[in-house]
Amino acid sequence: MISRLFIRHFKYLVLLSALILSACAGVPVQEMSNARQAVDAARKAGAETRASEELKAAEALLQSAEQALEEGDYKKARRDAEAAQSRAVVAQDKSLNE
Repeated sequence: MISRLFIRHFKYLVLLSALILSACAGVPVQEMSNARQAVDAARKAGAETRASEELKAAEALLQSAEQALEEGDYKKARRDAEAAQSRAVVAQDKSLNE
């Protein structure tokens, strides 16, 4: 009796774990959107002239994230999109504070 109960709960636990892991490995839609918006905001703040190196780095990372997304490498896409957003924020801050 106890072993059947244990097995039933174990099955639910495995199923729940699989669902959680698949959610983590999914398409990084929000991260890509955040990166695109951050790069656009940096451009609008004048980063092309005031923080060109930072903006170019952010754009390169965003392009890399888009390529990884097309190839189905969601982990790399997420990592590069987050890095692109971070660099774009630096470019925007530098543009606004000069």
